[in-house]
Amino acid sequence: MAKINISFFIPHVGCPHKCSFCNQNSITGQSKIPHAEDIKSTLNKAMNEIDKSDRENTEISFFGGSFTAIKREYMIELLSSAQPFIGKGKFSGIRISTRPDYIDKDILTLLRDNHVTTIELGCQSMNNEVLTANERGHTRQDVINASELIKEFGFRLGLQMMVGLYKSTPEIDMYTAEEIVKLSPNEARIYPVVIMENTRLGDLFKSGEYVPFSFECAVKLSSKILSLFEKNGIAVIKLGLHASEVVEKDCIGGFYHPAFRELCESELYKNEIIQMLQSCSKNVRKAVISVSPKFVSKVIGQKRSNIEYFKSIGIDIKVVQSDRQKEKIRLIKTE
Repeated sequence: MAKINISFFIPHVGCPHKCSFCNQNSITGQSKIPHAEDIKSTLNKAMNEIDKSDRENTEISFFGGSFTAIKREYMIELLSSAQPFIGKGKFSGIRISTRPDYIDKDILTLLRDNHVTTIELGCQSMNNEVLTANERGHTRQDVINASELIKEFGFRLGLQMMVGLYKSTPEIDMYTAEEIVKLSPNEARIYPVVIMENTRLGDLFKSGEYVPFSFECAVKLSSKILSLFEKNGIAVIKLGLHASEVVEKDCIGGFYHPAFRELCESELYKNEIIQMLQSCSKNVRKAVISVSPKFVSKVIGQKRSNIEYFKSIGIDIKVVQSDRQKEKIRLIKTE
């Protein structure tokens, strides 16, 4: 069963740095910070709307800022307001996102005592030069230290990385992904860079100092990282920035697409079909691919992109629905 998040956004609160890419108000679509009464009101409503059977898969989530860097009094206010809603028949716990350099044993003890179950770290890159260039204010070693400590305390660990940052390259981003695999998180988020108005990255982009690699490269690279994580048992819970009118209004470049994950998954299916065709002993001109109904659109690709790709290299691909629900994709006929 999929996890459910009841999300509260805390824009900029607690962040000791304003990273090159960050415009939290645009990303979250809000600037007002929540307080105890807001938390209680929302959670009371959620208790009435979420079935009891689903509550054990539901976390109360604090996103948007660096949770463990906010003033202790405010942090305790937020945690305390959520406590009456956690336990048997209620929600399973609390999820937070924070910085790797604001994790230590004291803060983890506080979080554990207040039913925090999952901690997500924004590591973004595992290359120190890239971290410095984008004003992250921490190092790759901070990510390693924090990740190990979080797992030692028994929390679920999530790691967030970005693709295409200023001073990064596809090779550096792939290195970051490989380093994340070594840390064995339970889950990950992959955020291809979206260049927002009113950010340092936006200024660098406008001046020509920052030239992102192509959108096609971002899709291919992100699909490789997605595949790498999944093969290593790391659940990718987000790929691409969430669709938002505010993001679309303030986005001036980068790799924003409202269905970025589907683009990446289509790329993976295209590569899988290529491998299946290459394994054939004859020169294939036509092929019929059987696919589980829920994957048909991804195999075909947005605007039939995969079908058109194979047509461009002289292969006519027909996609049919399989009656085997658990079977993702199978080559059933070639000519």
